[in-house]
Amino acid sequence: MTRRQLATYIFFGVVVILFAISVALKGFFVTFGAFLTLAIFSFLYDDNPYYKFAEHLFVGVSAAYWMCMGFWGTMVPNLFGRLYPPMVGPVIPALKDNPSDPFMLIPLILGIMLLMRLSSKAGWISRWALAFVVGTTAGLNLVRYLRSDFIQQISSTAMPLYVTNSAGFSLGETISNIVIFIGVMCGLIYFFFSKEHKGAFGAGARAGVIVLMITFGASFGYTVMARISLLVGRMQYLLDSWLGMIG
Repeated sequence: MTRRQLATYIFFGVVVILFAISVALKGFFVTFGAFLTLAIFSFLYDDNPYYKFAEHLFVGVSAAYWMCMGFWGTMVPNLFGRLYPPMVGPVIPALKDNPSDPFMLIPLILGIMLLMRLSSKAGWISRWALAFVVGTTAGLNLVRYLRSDFIQQISSTAMPLYVTNSAGFSLGETISNIVIFIGVMCGLIYFFFSKEHKGAFGAGARAGVIVLMITFGASFGYTVMARISLLVGRMQYLLDSWLGMIG
């Protein structure tokens, strides 16, 4: 037995002993949650079996949970409940008296075709269903995303550069609208590649780079703060719910 293997066995034994003591003092579920949290944090040191166990457990439980949610929350009421309502009557009584919709056979057939992906010989059948789903979804969402992500952004940018209200001229809103308008225009200038970025046009492009960097930095900072909030929640769980060091 090598020194590395001996250290691994000793560490595993210590983990088992500490886990047993914690279960006796705090209960299984609190201890298991703390163990999984520490197992995820252990990746900061190195990739190890504890991290892999927690990762695979999280992915497996999440996949099983969302599969059940999708089945009972989507397929049962929207597919079986409309295809043959008496079938879901014991589960969802409100749907048992609804008329059946024979057109729901189409998504049922498409779903079965998608499951053909699990077959090595009939996997090509799933491509037809996938192409239909992707094409239909893209067509249906085109107008919605065009309205929300394109027209709405143009509407939010095309604001009056001289703002007045009931009290008269509003200096703060006017400056805010001017800054937004200039920032958007400079950002668009930066992505205009048909003209060389020189002179006044180049100055606008450089200002657009600054605006883009500020925007990306704010988005990144928001993402980091969201991740830090998750870290704070896990640390609070370890120090309060598990170790009882807070409060």
